[in-house]
Amino acid sequence: MSKIKEVSDKIKEEVCQVFKGNTDVVDMVLACLFAGGHVLLEDVPGTGKTVLAKSVAKASGLEFSRIQCTPDLMPSDVTGSSVWLPDSKSFEFRAGPVMASIVLVDELNRATPRTQSALLECMAEGQVSVDGVRHSLDKPFFVLATENPVESEGTFPLPEAQKDRFMMTLSMGYPSDVEEAQIITAQRSLVHPVENVKAVVSKKDILEAMEEAVEVHVDDAVLAYLIALAKASREDMRIAAGVSPRGSIALYKACQAYAAVNGRTFVTPEDVKLLALPVFRKRIILTSDSLLKGYDADKIIRDIILQVPIPAFKAHV
Repeated sequence: MSKIKEVSDKIKEEVCQVFKGNTDVVDMVLACLFAGGHVLLEDVPGTGKTVLAKSVAKASGLEFSRIQCTPDLMPSDVTGSSVWLPDSKSFEFRAGPVMASIVLVDELNRATPRTQSALLECMAEGQVSVDGVRHSLDKPFFVLATENPVESEGTFPLPEAQKDRFMMTLSMGYPSDVEEAQIITAQRSLVHPVENVKAVVSKKDILEAMEEAVEVHVDDAVLAYLIALAKASREDMRIAAGVSPRGSIALYKACQAYAAVNGRTFVTPEDVKLLALPVFRKRIILTSDSLLKGYDADKIIRDIILQVPIPAFKAHV
């Protein structure tokens, strides 16, 4: 797993020169990238979501685009559209911003359900359909979407099917005093620090790392532990709908990539325990009684993690 470790270390080193915050989030974002997943970032504005997305894209040598969601955003504004050319008397496809390798979708819940569903096809199928013609998306294709969890006025909550397409839901949180001081002093230049980020790997390196991630070994005991966590969510009386098999697959792939990012050829129970919360938190639906009692998804998932025993494990060499 030397390739994926080398690639992730180079990207992380370059990204952390401008992104001052929770470095664990960087590891998890890179794990999602290498696992072929997508990330939903839930945080208040100004905590560095755009800086993180841009710096990862630049350091990875991948094409980056940004979609600012508003209620009047149309599906064609995301996917692209066919334009009539009078000279040739034919239609030409003009690609939308979703055709990039890394796409930052800002304030996703401000887009209408119709526009959200257009993005869902891109995330689920790796293609866009315009006027009955399918156009394949670039590989890798990685969506970093953001939501403001505080403000709900004028928003359209994501349907469960769309939430399920995100491999992880992460919160970056506020920086420490030292990190905030670094962020402020870095802004003294007229040029934004993210503009100084250089490509340290190539698209070919990313694709090779993705191929390597799926080779990470998962012991039967670790797999059984993963399934036990998902099953416990289905049996918990506070949950109306537990984690689906798709959620289990997402956790499996995320753990493989996360282990590789950390230089291991095998997944440990601690990987599963660590990633269960960001992978599962948007994949359960609480009962109305649980909501009335003040429970939230994070609290219940943490309870489940504590209840399910961690298996005995022997490292795979």
